[in-house]
Amino acid sequence: MNKIAIIFKMIKFEHSIFALPFAYMGAILAAEGLPTFWQVFWITVAMVGARSLAMSLNRLIDKEIDKKNPRTKNRALPKKLLSEKDVLIFSLISLVVFLLAVYSLAPLCRWLWPFIVLPFVVYPYTKRFTWYCHLFLGMCLGLAPIGAWIAIKNSVSLVSILLGVAVCLWVAGFDIIYACQDIQIDKEQNLYSIPAKFGIEKALRTAGIFHLFSVGIFLLVGILANLGLIYFFGLGVVSFLLLYENRLVSPDDLSKLNAAFFTMNGVISTVMFVFTFLDFMVKGVAI
Repeated sequence: MNKIAIIFKMIKFEHSIFALPFAYMGAILAAEGLPTFWQVFWITVAMVGARSLAMSLNRLIDKEIDKKNPRTKNRALPKKLLSEKDVLIFSLISLVVFLLAVYSLAPLCRWLWPFIVLPFVVYPYTKRFTWYCHLFLGMCLGLAPIGAWIAIKNSVSLVSILLGVAVCLWVAGFDIIYACQDIQIDKEQNLYSIPAKFGIEKALRTAGIFHLFSVGIFLLVGILANLGLIYFFGLGVVSFLLLYENRLVSPDDLSKLNAAFFTMNGVISTVMFVFTFLDFMVKGVAI
């Protein structure tokens, strides 16, 4: 396998689908219809650059932690399939791609981009000192719809912030579920997580509460943005999917954890975007 293929595997490029639909959702809400082709193009480039940067930094900073975890010891850096220099160069290229997109979007993006990049650097370290690390990860992805809104409107609004908070809680919830499989290794490495701190049962309950609040905030977004029945029907579908996701795992059975994490999250974010898109299509606003 060549280095490029290894890098794409390392950053799990295919999982970009988690956050990208929410960025598009932020863009559609900001534009109150369809953004222009070039706005969508540069938002997509910005998202790919930002996510690639975040994932490569995460792998670089967590290299020693990954080496001691049976689940992650076969990643590219611990197995020396890539050098730190390789990953650092890829990080810099990702940053350049991200900045190229930022400078092609609304002017305010050029001033605010450091506030997008900084959490990417801080998040990997948070698991070393706080079990709020799940919310830091959520914040990294929650910035996607806010950034897309700014890219269109050249301003921030309450709706965009609420959308970001909803995504943040959704991500934090599923990250808590995912962290349940590492509870023992986290304790051995003195790493912080809600499962390691409070146990799996309370962690899963916390994830459920986060998802409940996430749905509530998505509901508020729909009301404040004056969205229609199609959006709220889509939110109902997402609520059911989140309930199903939380039911896939239990303190006694984490065997379906990967399905809860990878499959369901891709479906949930896509469904949320599609129903928002359809809502505007049916209303025929600015399309």
